[in-house]
Amino acid sequence: MVADHRAQVEDLLADYRRGREQLAEVHHALAAISESATSPCGLVTATVSAQGALTALVLRENVYRVYRPAELAAVIVRTTAAADALAARAAGHAVAPVLPSGTDPEALLRGTADLTAAELVPPRPQADEESFENMTWLEPGAPGRP
Repeated sequence: MVADHRAQVEDLLADYRRGREQLAEVHHALAAISESATSPCGLVTATVSAQGALTALVLRENVYRVYRPAELAAVIVRTTAAADALAARAAGHAVAPVLPSGTDPEALLRGTADLTAAELVPPRPQADEESFENMTWLEPGAPGRP
C-alpha cells in the first residue's frame, strides 16, 4: 500500500515538473515576441512586445513634411495598434498549447475569455443623487434663480 502511494506521488511530481517546464517554455516564448507593423505610406514603423508595449518607433526623415503633427500622431497610433494585433496573435499561439481545448487564447489574454457579449459592454454609470456642486444661487439667471 505504501508503494502504491509512493508511485502516485512520483506520478504527480512528474506531472508537476512537466507542467512547470511547459510553462517556462511559454514564458520564454512570450518574452521573445516582438512584432512590427509599417504604415501604408511606409513612413512609420512601430514595434511592440507581447504585452503591447511600444518598444521601437521608426519615423522616416520626410515624415514631418508629409504629415502635420495631429495626422502623424494618428498614423503612429494606427500603426502601433496594427503591431499590437500581430503581437496578440503571436502571444495567443504561444499560450495555446497549455490551455484547455476550446479556449480562445487571444480572448484569454484580453481578459474576456469567459465573458458573454452582454458582459463586455461597459455598464452605464448610475445616476448620482441630486448634486448642487456646480450650481450657484448668487448670480441672476443662474439655474435655480429667477
